[in-house]
Amino acid sequence: MKKVFAILFGVFICFSGYAAVDKELVQNAEKYLNSIGGLQGNFTQSANGKAEQGLFSMLRPGRVRLDYKNAPIQLIADGKDLYFYDKSLDQITTVPLTSTPAGILVRKKIDLQNSDINVSETSSDKNTFTLKMNLRDQEGLGYMSVVFNKSPIKLHSWSVVDATGNQTDVIFSNLKAKSDFGKNYFQLARHKTVSTNGGDDFYD
Repeated sequence: MKKVFAILFGVFICFSGYAAVDKELVQNAEKYLNSIGGLQGNFTQSANGKAEQGLFSMLRPGRVRLDYKNAPIQLIADGKDLYFYDKSLDQITTVPLTSTPAGILVRKKIDLQNSDINVSETSSDKNTFTLKMNLRDQEGLGYMSVVFNKSPIKLHSWSVVDATGNQTDVIFSNLKAKSDFGKNYFQLARHKTVSTNGGDDFYD
């Protein structure tokens, strides 16, 4: 169980490759992501042959929360840092949100063409299109592929392969626009996180 969630944490702290890039698909994804204020819906995460389900919440800029139905794990980004909270151990692991590839999805302004995120490959089929990304100049850390529905454009799923080849897949369902989260919704209930005032420029 711990190994599964160690890989999951890698969803946010790692991002390889070179292939054809369709600039129109990149622009469409960028436009869609910048149009999002907040989202909430269900997710199913698969890693190492195990599946977990839960509730996904996101509020731009800088806030993400994943609550698991059947695991004592919580992931929260408060606009400055990302917290991985293991409730069974009362243990927290913290990393700066700017060091995480998934942090690109919640920046105030998302730039997929000139930022520190490199879109290395795009692909498309009848109903979806995919952007494969890595942190620029850090190809050895792994990569993240984000899948979007085409019509209308909507976040469908993401897949992360870390530096060791371990893969974590997250599929979203019932995603709906939502921005009226409670004041402390993106704070850890057990250990209140720091204020986002004066936080990173990407998320202010």
